Amino acid sequence: MGKKNLINRTVLIHFLCWGLVLAFPLFFYHPTDPLEVTLKHYVRSLSGPLGYMIVFYVNYFYLVPKFLFENKRNQFFLFNVILIFLMVSLMTWWWHMFSTIFAESFNRPRMGFNAPPKWVRFMQLALMLVLVIGLCVAVRMSQRMSQLHAAKKEAERTRTEAELKNLRNQLNPHFLLNTLNNIYALIAFDPDKAQMAVGELSKLLRHALYDNQKKFVPLYKEVEFIKNYIELMKIRVTNNVKINSQIDIDNEDSTPIAPLIFISLIENAFKHGVSQAGMGQIYIYLANQDDKITCEIRNTNYPKRDNDKSGSGIGLEQVGKRLELIYKDHYTWEKGIDAGTNEYYSKIVLDNDNKVRHN
Repeated sequence: MGKKNLINRTVLIHFLCWGLVLAFPLFFYHPTDPLEVTLKHYVRSLSGPLGYMIVFYVNYFYLVPKFLFENKRNQFFLFNVILIFLMVSLMTWWWHMFSTIFAESFNRPRMGFNAPPKWVRFMQLALMLVLVIGLCVAVRMSQRMSQLHAAKKEAERTRTEAELKNLRNQLNPHFLLNTLNNIYALIAFDPDKAQMAVGELSKLLRHALYDNQKKFVPLYKEVEFIKNYIELMKIRVTNNVKINSQIDIDNEDSTPIAPLIFISLIENAFKHGVSQAGMGQIYIYLANQDDKITCEIRNTNYPKRDNDKSGSGIGLEQVGKRLELIYKDHYTWEKGIDAGTNEYYSKIVLDNDNKVRHN
C-alpha cells in the first residue's frame, strides 16, 4: 500500500509540474489580444514545453537508467547531443511552421521588438534543453538514492530479524538445558522435589517455546513466566536461601516487551547467589512506571561450583545482543559487583514507548 501511494504521488507531481509548464506561455500575451490570436500564439509557443517534456522523459525512462546509471557516460552524452540537435531543429521547425500558417495574426507591429538572430535562438533552446536534462538527472539521482536507502533499511531489518531469530533459537535450548540440569541435581537427593520441578517446568515450556518466537509479548505474560520460574528455583534451594521478589506490575498489564529478556539475569542470580553450603540472598524487583520497565536483581556473589552444569555464560551475552537489536538507544543496563557488600547487581531499564516497537 505504501509503495502504491508513493507511485500515485509521483505521478501527481509530474502532472502538476508539467501542467504549470504548459500553462506558462499563457501569462505572456497582451490582454487586448482576441482569444483567437492568443490561442494561435499559444499553439506556436507549445514547441518549447513539448520539446522539454520529450527530452525530459527520454532521459527519465531510458537514457539515464540505461546509460548514466550503468556507467556508460560517453554514450549518455553522445545520445543527448543528438537528441538536443534533433529537438532544437524540430522546435524551430514547429515555430516557423505555425508562424507561416498564422502569419496574418502575427504581422501586427510590436514596439521595440526585434527578433534575435537564428543562431541565438538555436543556442537559447539548446541551453534550455541542457538545463532540462540536468533537472532530469537530479530527479532520477534523488529517486535512486531514496531507493538505495530504502533497500539498505530493508536489508538491515531482514538481517536484524534473522539475528534475533537465531538468538531466540539459541535461548530455548540454553534455558531448557539449565532447567533440566537443576532438576537432575534434585533427583539425586530429593526425588519428590524433582517431580514437582518437572511439573513446574511444563508451565514454562509453552512460553519459552512459543511466545519466545514473537518479537514482543504482553508484560503480564512475561511476569507470569518469571514468577513460575522463581517458584521452580525455590524447589531446588534450601530454606537458608533468602529470596525476596517484589513485582509492582498489574496482572493485566499488556505493555509489549521482548520475551525472556530478563530470564538470563534471574538464572544468573540463582547460579551465583547460592553457596555450596546452601546459603545466599537473592533480590528481584520488577516494575512498570513512568513509561519505563525496570528489572533490578541483586544477589550474594559466590564462584561457580565445579559440579555446576548450568551453562557457560551464553545467556548474559544474548541479553546484551538482544537489547542492542530491539531496544537500541532505548535502554540502560548497569551491572557489576558492589565492593561494599560483595553483591552482584544488575539493573535494566527499558523504554516502553511506541518508538521501541517501531525500531
